[in-house]
Amino acid sequence: MSKSLVIVESPSKSKTIEKYLGKDYKVVSSKGHIRDLATTGKYGLGVDIENGFEPNYKTIKGKGNIVKELKKDVKNSDMIYLASDPDREGEAIAWHLKEALKIKDDQYKRILFHEITKDKVIDAINHPTVIDDNLVRSQETRRILDRIIGFRLSKLLQNKIGAKSAGRVQSVALKLIVDREREIEAFVPEEYWKIIANFKDFSAELFKYKDNDLELHSEDDTKKVLDNIGEDYTIESIDKKEKSKKSKFPFITSTLQQEAYTKLGFTARRTMSVAQKLYEGIDLDEGRVGLITYMRTDSTRLSDEFTKPAFAYIAKNFGKEYLGYVKKSKKKDNVQDAHEGIRPTSVNREPLKVKKYLTDDEFKLYSLIYKRTLASLMADAKVNQTTIVLDNNDYKFKSTGNILLFDGYLKIYKDYEKSEDKILPDMNKGEVKSTKDVDVSQHFTKPPARYTEAKLIREMEELGIGRPSTYAKTMDTIKERGYVDVVDKKFKPTEIGIETTDKLQEFFSDLINVEYTKNMEDDLDEIAGGKKVWNKILDDFYKLFEPRVKNAFDKLEKKPPVETGEKCPECGSPLVIRKGRYGEFTACSNYPECKYIKKEKKEEKVIMDCPECDGKIIERKTRRGKIFYGCNNYPKCKFASWDKPLEEKCPKCGSFMVEKKDKIKCSKCEYEEEKK
Repeated sequence: MSKSLVIVESPSKSKTIEKYLGKDYKVVSSKGHIRDLATTGKYGLGVDIENGFEPNYKTIKGKGNIVKELKKDVKNSDMIYLASDPDREGEAIAWHLKEALKIKDDQYKRILFHEITKDKVIDAINHPTVIDDNLVRSQETRRILDRIIGFRLSKLLQNKIGAKSAGRVQSVALKLIVDREREIEAFVPEEYWKIIANFKDFSAELFKYKDNDLELHSEDDTKKVLDNIGEDYTIESIDKKEKSKKSKFPFITSTLQQEAYTKLGFTARRTMSVAQKLYEGIDLDEGRVGLITYMRTDSTRLSDEFTKPAFAYIAKNFGKEYLGYVKKSKKKDNVQDAHEGIRPTSVNREPLKVKKYLTDDEFKLYSLIYKRTLASLMADAKVNQTTIVLDNNDYKFKSTGNILLFDGYLKIYKDYEKSEDKILPDMNKGEVKSTKDVDVSQHFTKPPARYTEAKLIREMEELGIGRPSTYAKTMDTIKERGYVDVVDKKFKPTEIGIETTDKLQEFFSDLINVEYTKNMEDDLDEIAGGKKVWNKILDDFYKLFEPRVKNAFDKLEKKPPVETGEKCPECGSPLVIRKGRYGEFTACSNYPECKYIKKEKKEEKVIMDCPECDGKIIERKTRRGKIFYGCNNYPKCKFASWDKPLEEKCPKCGSFMVEKKDKIKCSKCEYEEEKK
């Protein structure tokens, strides 16, 4: 008797789900996408521009055996459940599986797992749907757009200035970084002074003269004030207000990445890697279970199924006075509101209860998600804020104090959001306080800060460029391309990063900008909602884009190779740095008449500490120029890997991870995750 076949993306997820479904189901993994655009046709785009932008797909290199095995499984199954991730990318994977495996319409069902728990998996099987063609077209349009822009602009930049790549979202993110750097460079600091009066139990800062705000911009201004104030300060007003401090919404993808960066020091990729594992399943005493809901979402919504037991939990463990309310977002939700916010799958799986089953990173991230979700449903914190204004010869000094009256949601979230008491002594209006202790300090205004990864993600989200699932990849790309340096955890554009931005703005300023990119994201949402035609959007874009590319190829001057200051030993011409298939090299500028190439020892590119000795893993090349990674203590240490080692640890066994073309996998165990 044949079994029903369930196809998911991730091998680790397949193990979890198979345990829930039992012997009548076979659960297998496609290991992410099995097809992508070919590199044939005009400009190698894999898209028929002249015939409605019809895409030409091919099996991804290395996925042939997977497709072969999946076809066997399909042949031996009566019903196929396509259970790739519940987002546009997952919908496209389901469609590609259906097409590549030649699955008939009456032979398949589409199911969505928003959380990997037994009840939800069985519920999804019992409530199947079909592939949403609009979501597929939206993803397909995004992929074609990215292919056209990436291939055409990358070739232009490589040919003209030696830059590595450009991209629809990547180049706009880089522009934000470059624009911020120029703001910093153009910034002119302004001098200002502070005067603070120190009393026995508190301090007060000068802020007004009579009813006017007072700013001191020089030492002379400051001395005039000091000459006009005495030792006595009369309490002019005491204002006491009780204020509420509200908890934040549950996490969405972007806010999780931001908070994990600021509170835990995780990069966006590290956050998503750990979250993926928490979603797919952890082995507990009760069996393998997903600890959080799907982690790619724009929605802050929480289901009644979660909030009802969560409110009961809060009342039981903290008291009824800690019960809050479900927050309603004013932000217009897009198509991904089918998801909830990122939350624990059960309020009863407290972080400390599951800690022994988790790696350190998993425990930290799960604790953050758990406490943020619970805090969002708890009562507001209450603060008594007191503001005292003191008068000294019409100069007004202000002191502010806070007393936490009720901790509310801070009961559980205090580790991530401090609320410190600053208590002022009891005073009465008209009372006189005296002091000779007055601090005077000179300051200068500071330029805007460079973007950290978290702040850049927040900026991109607020501007509406990119999508949550793309932020981590964008951060990685601009670093890998050498467009930015990370200085004190902040992005500083490199020379080639600035030049790349400037050249793109010279020829594509109306397309590579925040507004156009945001509008394109809106168009993709409209396609997903069935309100716009996908190839009409592509046609409108291409008619604007391609003439500008051709113009840039004609008019953008090719950057001459950089001279080294040395002379060619064979013909006396200047030596220059050229770029070849395997990187930079020094050669004669008189090529092809003179074919001299300087043999020199390349500077070692250190990747990470060697996991087997005290050496360093460096990027090396075979005699044929193929890159591999080995220890600089060779031959004493014979560590070597074709795959690029990563400093991040495997969430399952703690070994180092390695990067492959379409995935990140553990160097020792079977754990792996798709690069989306």
